[in-house]
Amino acid sequence: MGIFNMDWRQLIMIVIACILLYLAIAKGFEPLLLVPIAFGMLLSNLPLTGVMNGAVAGIEPLGMSNKGLEATIHTKTPGGLLYYLFQGDELGIFPPLIFLGVGAMTDFGPLIANPKSILLGAAAQFGIFFTFIGALLLGFTGPEAASIGIIGGADGPTAIYLTTKLAQHLLAPIAVAAYSYMALVPIIQPPIMKALTTKEERSIVMAQSKSVSKKVKIIFPIAVTIIVSLLLPAAATLIGMLMFGNLLKECSVTDRLSETATNALMNIVTIFLGLSVGASAQADIFLSVQTLKIFALGVIAFGIGTGAGVICAKVMNKFSKEKINPLIGGAGVSAVPMAARVAHKVAQEENPGNFLLMYAMGPNVAGVIGSAVAAGILLSLFG
Repeated sequence: MGIFNMDWRQLIMIVIACILLYLAIAKGFEPLLLVPIAFGMLLSNLPLTGVMNGAVAGIEPLGMSNKGLEATIHTKTPGGLLYYLFQGDELGIFPPLIFLGVGAMTDFGPLIANPKSILLGAAAQFGIFFTFIGALLLGFTGPEAASIGIIGGADGPTAIYLTTKLAQHLLAPIAVAAYSYMALVPIIQPPIMKALTTKEERSIVMAQSKSVSKKVKIIFPIAVTIIVSLLLPAAATLIGMLMFGNLLKECSVTDRLSETATNALMNIVTIFLGLSVGASAQADIFLSVQTLKIFALGVIAFGIGTGAGVICAKVMNKFSKEKINPLIGGAGVSAVPMAARVAHKVAQEENPGNFLLMYAMGPNVAGVIGSAVAAGILLSLFG
């Protein structure tokens, strides 16, 4: 019986999984992410389930021949289901597919209409490089520090993709930290936003954005793919899939493909990725001082990224005639669309008639591009 094989570490992980399930179901903290992650964590820490066990191969000698000793390799014990799903994370398959779905759901119109949003999205990536330096000072290697720092982009697929390339042994804590902080955006961001802004700043009503033509929206993903890939080839996979998904949405002749990427494919990959990421958080791997350091650095990265975006917006207001509500700077982290919704919600607490969501989506989608570019830079340096 499994109960007789449970140790205290597994019990702790089961409790953590149940807390995450509570936050997702009862509190509504990004349940599409948190429920699969928490349930995968629960399954892999229940004793003797074997859901993350690798396959065990056996070798059977057949004897000598003219070619030497011959043998056959056969599977003695098949691996667990989530072990095989986890290969989609380790091989870097699931993250680009998630980017494909995100691209198909994203409207880059607010970013194109207000190019200044790019600066806010870029500023929010400061948390990545600040935390990279902090991880180096704590004794992590360059590739490990790069993988930890990317948590600051609040982009789970990018964190997984970069970590599989640079520090695969840290994939479990980094993946769980990145997705957990994404899900907890509504808790983490509002206090930071409010601490760095005044009531007057949070009440700023932004001017109406200009409309963007269909032609420009079609050209945008093609141009971004070419420019980013030529300047930073290491970012081509993530940026390419993000922009391909967006092109499917905007070109109006691939509606069936866009609908599949947005719904069926996105939902399937989210289930597989969430379950396998959660299942990677096994007690014997997860409960360590190193993991605590990663989680601490991750929340620092997230906080600094949010703060840097808000401060950048405040600085821009010093030189701009049309005022920017600094809250949209916090949406520069690439947790789409959660961070934009949080900025909108905080603004409405001050002024119920202030509809900030569309303006916040500009920095938000800029942050998606920014985190992928940051990952490409780090991959170029340490890959």
